[in-house]
Amino acid sequence: MKRMTSFASAAVVLATAVTLAGPANASLAARTSPGARLPVITVAMTGKTIRVGGMLRSGGVRIVSTVTREPQGQPAFIRLDPGVTLAHFFRLLRSGAASDPNNLNGVASIVVDAQASRGTSAVQANLRPGQYVALDTIGNNPATWPVTTFVIAAASSPAKLPAPQAAVRAIEFGFRGPGTLHDGELVRFGNRGFLVHMIIAIGAKSRAGANEIAKLLKEGKDGQAQKLAAGFTTFAGPLSHGAFQQLVVSVHPGYWVLACFMNTQDGREHTVLGMERVIRITA
Repeated sequence: MKRMTSFASAAVVLATAVTLAGPANASLAARTSPGARLPVITVAMTGKTIRVGGMLRSGGVRIVSTVTREPQGQPAFIRLDPGVTLAHFFRLLRSGAASDPNNLNGVASIVVDAQASRGTSAVQANLRPGQYVALDTIGNNPATWPVTTFVIAAASSPAKLPAPQAAVRAIEFGFRGPGTLHDGELVRFGNRGFLVHMIIAIGAKSRAGANEIAKLLKEGKDGQAQKLAAGFTTFAGPLSHGAFQQLVVSVHPGYWVLACFMNTQDGREHTVLGMERVIRITA
């Protein structure tokens, strides 16, 4: 269901292999955050299985992922549209149409897609009641993704998410939000576009290096850009229109390039259409 270039795939796979900010860097939201008292949904991933438990109710939730037996997980929560059956969804997932998540329109929505490094990490999200499918989407072969299903019940008094300190939004075709984020702050990453978008961050050694990476991505020269990268992290994997998640930023201060590696129907990466942006992350 994910559609990425090899560069984006490398970003997902290598995000935990590059030292970014010391021993605790890989867990994007392991620090105590203003949402620590939210209802907790647990996700356990082993590379072969994924299990979802905890307080499965609507409203603001804290999704705590535990990864063992694989270097990194990538939990995605997909909410089925009313009237859509699990059988229908899984037929689509197994079909060729599933190579482009925009084909889920009218069937389901990707409402959470988070990086989960080995150990424990967390993101916050707002979940509506309904039937959900959870996938560990590491790798580009949907046939090998661990999968489970669960139901989010309507809460009598849904919890509210804490207000983020900053927000970054993907649109067609670019990013909106502050040019500077701060290590340790709660940031909301969302998709305000009508197409499915992701928010990958590529580390650079300097401002000039970040500008060069952005330039190369704009020109479609992903291989050259990848050689300049000093690290990768995923603030949000592919998300459907209106979806968002928030997390405590925990990456090495410096210059980063935000990028979306989804493809258009004619095969062009969103980066060549303007979805790359240099930002700075400060301590």
